[in-house]
Amino acid sequence: MLGIKFLYKNQAFKKNIPIQMNNNRTNYASGAIWEDAVGYSRAVKVGNMIEVSGTTAIENGVLVGKSDAYLQTKTIIQKIAHALQQAGAGLEHVVRTRIYVTDISQWEAVGRAHGEFFRDIKPATAMVEVSALIEPDMLVEIEATAIVS
Repeated sequence: MLGIKFLYKNQAFKKNIPIQMNNNRTNYASGAIWEDAVGYSRAVKVGNMIEVSGTTAIENGVLVGKSDAYLQTKTIIQKIAHALQQAGAGLEHVVRTRIYVTDISQWEAVGRAHGEFFRDIKPATAMVEVSALIEPDMLVEIEATAIVS
């Protein structure tokens, strides 16, 4: 865990980089150095399905919205939208979100921000309280699944 914390605070960003794995699969990297360290992609597109990895409110190595679940959620969904755009989709293609919060009493703030983006789209969702995220000040992490028809 210390290695990951170190990488969060000393990250080097590049642009989203699509990596064609085979005829059906494309990985999209944000350029964050922990993607290689941990072995994951920001998003993966297989056929018409796109999975966006757990996303937090870290921007350029800094947590946006410390102690503010609403702002963290808005920032996260904007990052998810960017990852989807790189894969040729948008928030309107999201069919499921999975929301992890460290304090379920903040559900209304998280839900309000989620609703600002998804009120008319209405993807399936779950909001689950977890004991902690990788950084103590992170309050929210969101995953998303999109299908492009």
